Amino acid sequence: MPFRFVHTADLHLDSPLRSLALRNAELANLVRNATRNALTRIVDLCLAEAVDALLIAGDLYDGTQTSMNTALFLAGELRRLDEAGIRTFVIRGNHDAQSQVTRELTLPASAHIFSGRSKPVLAKTLEDGRPVHIHGMSFADPHAAESLLPYFQAPVAGAINIGMLHTSLAGSAGHDPYAPCSLADLERHGFDYWALGHIHQRQVHGRNPCIVMPGMPQGRDINEAGVKGVTLVTIDEDGDPFLDERPIGTAVFERLRVDLTGVADWRAMLAEAGRQLSLLRNEVPADNLIVRVGLSGTTPLAWRLRRDADLVEAEIANLAAALGGCWIEKIEILCREGRNDEGRVGADPVGELAALVEGDVLPAFSFRSEMKSVAEELLQHLPAELRSLLAADEQRLEELVRDAAFAGSADVLSHLHGRSAGAGEGID
Repeated sequence: MPFRFVHTADLHLDSPLRSLALRNAELANLVRNATRNALTRIVDLCLAEAVDALLIAGDLYDGTQTSMNTALFLAGELRRLDEAGIRTFVIRGNHDAQSQVTRELTLPASAHIFSGRSKPVLAKTLEDGRPVHIHGMSFADPHAAESLLPYFQAPVAGAINIGMLHTSLAGSAGHDPYAPCSLADLERHGFDYWALGHIHQRQVHGRNPCIVMPGMPQGRDINEAGVKGVTLVTIDEDGDPFLDERPIGTAVFERLRVDLTGVADWRAMLAEAGRQLSLLRNEVPADNLIVRVGLSGTTPLAWRLRRDADLVEAEIANLAAALGGCWIEKIEILCREGRNDEGRVGADPVGELAALVEGDVLPAFSFRSEMKSVAEELLQHLPAELRSLLAADEQRLEELVRDAAFAGSADVLSHLHGRSAGAGEGID
């Protein structure tokens, strides 16, 4: 019989809401409970597949969490595995090291939490007598600037060896360095499978050994978009791993760009948005799809979409709701008005002002420098994690400033345009 297990990481149980865009109470509640639902589904998968073990490679918790309700929920789910004879192996990640409840939790006897010493644990003996050993190492500090690999013991001779490590590898955008190491370092260590955690996007590196970063099982906001899941692993008697990615998340975040180029009618705009939403909903096999819609392209509707952004959001949210299990997280108005041959929006003062702002003011070096200075000052008031998300490097900061300047000027001009067009103008 082979050794079969589910490999997951970065559940971030009961992580607080990270999006101010979730104003819908029902949607906010859905996202708030999504991490718990993901763990329940992981346990359901373990039971349905009758695996030997569940491996959790760090970040069960989310930072400075203090609620024992989270810990009790986790213990209850792992108890279901214990009753089925399925073992659980856990290492602590950087967020677990910050949590106050991590060390107070009493888990079932079948659950093993690795300490700071990489002492291998016998997980199973195969029919041919070959043992399976799991090596893991937790870290007590939320910051680990150096590799933990030197502290791992050598592979057990004649056994199948599985290593568990929470690491940023050689670095990843949006993730702080944590216990960094290279793929070559992992390969040289001699294990058959590396069960990694920390990076929230799935990555599979090589086959001998097999190095897997499963990604998080449940996204928490639009920056963690896409279908999330876990890895079901079967290691045969020869030590060869076979991977099967299984979707887990109950809610999937996605971005949708709707090109309105040439669309001049309000109803046509809604029809195109509804068509694109329907296509996306059919492509994503999730219980709940949460969409950030970006309306783009060149259209004479641009100023009205900005002026009546609340109405746009309500109309498109209704279209999404009609599809079933589809929600709108946010609407971004990214479209522009078309110009005539003279480079102006039209023969009106607001059109001339728009051309002046877009052609002369926004590109000016002095304006961009002043905007950048203001942005840098504002960023200093944000937590480090948010700063890295908004402006990970100089290029991203400049893009942030450019986008904010365009959006701000477009909003002001849309209201001026609305006034000049007359208060009596209705929706087509």
